[in-house]
Amino acid sequence: MQLLNPVDQIFLRLEGRHQPMHVGGLQLFSMPEDAGPNYVREIVEKARSFTDVQPPFDRRLKYRFGQPFWVDDDGFDLEYHVRHLALPAPGAIRDLLALVSMLHGALLDRSRPMWETYVIEGVTDNRFAVYTKFHHSLMDGISAMRVMRRSLNDAPTPGGLRVPWQLPERERDQSQRGGAAPWQGAWKAAAATSRQVAAMPRVGQQVFSAWQQAREEPDFTAFKQAPMCMLNRRISGSRRFAAQSYSLSRIKSLAKHYDATVNDIVLAMCASALREYLLGQDALPDEPLVAMLPVSLHTADSGTGNKVAMIFASLATDVVDPVERLAAIQHSVEHWKCRYKTMTSEQIMGFTAALAAPAGVNLLTGIAPRRQAFNVVISNVPGPSETLYYGDAKLEGMYPVSIVLDGQALNISLASYRDSLEFGLLACRRSLPSMQHMLQYLADALDDLEAGLGDHQT
Repeated sequence: MQLLNPVDQIFLRLEGRHQPMHVGGLQLFSMPEDAGPNYVREIVEKARSFTDVQPPFDRRLKYRFGQPFWVDDDGFDLEYHVRHLALPAPGAIRDLLALVSMLHGALLDRSRPMWETYVIEGVTDNRFAVYTKFHHSLMDGISAMRVMRRSLNDAPTPGGLRVPWQLPERERDQSQRGGAAPWQGAWKAAAATSRQVAAMPRVGQQVFSAWQQAREEPDFTAFKQAPMCMLNRRISGSRRFAAQSYSLSRIKSLAKHYDATVNDIVLAMCASALREYLLGQDALPDEPLVAMLPVSLHTADSGTGNKVAMIFASLATDVVDPVERLAAIQHSVEHWKCRYKTMTSEQIMGFTAALAAPAGVNLLTGIAPRRQAFNVVISNVPGPSETLYYGDAKLEGMYPVSIVLDGQALNISLASYRDSLEFGLLACRRSLPSMQHMLQYLADALDDLEAGLGDHQT
């Protein structure tokens, strides 16, 4: 039995019928040329044959004295967690996205381990999809990406299907060796606690410094109140999911020309798309929108769980020129980069927790619905650069599906794969009508930045 940490408990407390707190991913696969008519059904049967389910996939919630614990699920039912669906012909992508929108709006059953996988056949052009969702108390986006990577092969492997809930034998042996001695876990926990305590004086200094900087430096966005706009409405339980791939080479080329990072270009794309969307709704605020950017603090040997800090960045949506908008975004993000360079991961987490505490209380209680610390979450999760396979089915695209909240009706998440950035946009269907138009606005933003290269070079 394991007590959930305070961050994971927050994700449980935030959850309601209108506000599911799970993250997910949609993977699109092409079937091999020699695939038979029962190819997808055989995949589902094979996946369900992996019954040696490992943590955290075999754990469910149990409450004692009002506190949530993870316990082993003695009545685990793999058939419940791995489901087989099919799209109606002709299996258009819009139908797939509509199905994922519906599935993502449904709560996970807290009496069972909080994850589900759907294998969806009948996608046009001889393809199928896999949609998986995990409760955010179980793992964050980086952890979910690593877990899903377990089920993919580096080369087409007929009959070599792998599943994320069962580690390959070699990885399992290594993890068991690493955790065999009980005193090692106690030592790690004591060391982590010691580092957190040691970080507190530095955290206090940084919070005071940031408070002073917010008063003196207009480009520092930590303490600014984000402007109210339609992105910050209360939400319903209905969802709309939109997804699209954009050329990573093209984005890298723009980053090189503008002396920017890939993430800077991504933020400029999102800023331009949001500006166009809100202009179309006659709802663009006079002040710039503020984005919250999760920053992963996971190391190569980190396990599952949540280990995330935050950056609050101006999106400069009040700036008309796209090149000038990019420069303003770069300047805003640079403040946070410089500050984090001087801090340890424990200090960073303590610092951002202190800054985000008022926003967290507001999200939990809704006490001040018109006061928002940020307008939108934009999350960029690094993914694999090589072509991957699910058995012998080629992975064509992988799109993150995240969370929206009361006061945060839109989430923009993306992951890299091969030479693409795969965008997944999730919104409350009722609060943000026609949100899918933002996919075209993102493409237009790339065109605008390329059109501005000549002026920038002169």
